[in-house]
Amino acid sequence: MKGRVIFYHTAREMEKKLVKIAIWGFGAMGSGMAKMILKKDGFDIVGVSDVYDGFVGKSIFEILNVKNTQKHDVLVEKNIERILDEENPDLVLLATDSFTRKAFDKIKFIVEHKCNVISTAEEMAYPYAKEPELSKEMNRLAKENGVSILGTGVNPGMMMDLLAICISGVMEDVEDMEISRINSLSPFGPTVMEEQGVGLSLKEFNYKLERDEISGHVGFVESTYMIAEALGLDVIDFEQSMSPIVTNVDRKSPYGFAKAGDVAGVDMRSFAKLSNNTKINMIHPQQIEPELEGTNTGDYIKIKGSPAINLSNAPEVDGGIGTIAICVNMIPHVINAKPGLKTMIDLPVPRAIMGDVRNLIDEE
Repeated sequence: MKGRVIFYHTAREMEKKLVKIAIWGFGAMGSGMAKMILKKDGFDIVGVSDVYDGFVGKSIFEILNVKNTQKHDVLVEKNIERILDEENPDLVLLATDSFTRKAFDKIKFIVEHKCNVISTAEEMAYPYAKEPELSKEMNRLAKENGVSILGTGVNPGMMMDLLAICISGVMEDVEDMEISRINSLSPFGPTVMEEQGVGLSLKEFNYKLERDEISGHVGFVESTYMIAEALGLDVIDFEQSMSPIVTNVDRKSPYGFAKAGDVAGVDMRSFAKLSNNTKINMIHPQQIEPELEGTNTGDYIKIKGSPAINLSNAPEVDGGIGTIAICVNMIPHVINAKPGLKTMIDLPVPRAIMGDVRNLIDEE
């Protein structure tokens, strides 16, 4: 009987069409997603787009230095339009921006080609917080074209918001939250290095900070508003701060470098008060190669209430692997979702895809 069940599922998988994926942005995150997808059953990468001239025209398998496990090659293209027009992907992984306003035109273009989209843009984790009008427009466009949009990542998207929301499900009441993530920036690409001020002198950092040219961690606002909505509350007060982390030793990561005396990252903090006086404190120092000066990474959630919660995970969930994995693992949930702009609290809980992804796609 057991053998028959296995045979039945194998035959069913063969009858189902592969889940066609396109990737827009082939940096650290986009290329990592491609590597993960190529290890999974039931996927087909039908196109990759990136503006980097060193990639354009090259096979992704050559770039990734992996064996081609697909039935066709995939060459990086500068313009994604042909991929959307001719390959008809089921979903596009968009790994190009951090901000909703910058990602909007790309998302609109994808959606108007009737493709679902998952964006790594941090603000897209809860775009209603800063861009309510653009969010309404994205929701309208998604419904009009019968597809879904999701922004997610390891943080925001999981470690400082969804995880706390999920664990609050065993509580009768929530008083205050303290959520900390001490993490390494080393896995991330040049865009993140620039946003965090990695490699700047202290004088340069302060100059750019005064002119609002250092983003630091993008996501405190989004995480706070996501938690508030999940708890059925409103945010009535929010403030955040950012200070430089100056290194005493030379530090080098794959995409960043800070010599002794320069900035290796930022220490971000935020405070929020919700409509029932619940307080949310977020603490998030992030830097390249933190272990070189004895900083241990980790994720921590403390919630006062009944019962009190105290979660600890050390070292941190790897930011690069975590972002790559959650984006790929959410693919079937986004494809299955009712059309519209979604956040992580609208969809089933994320879980690792270990079997054939086609078995996770709802039958039409």
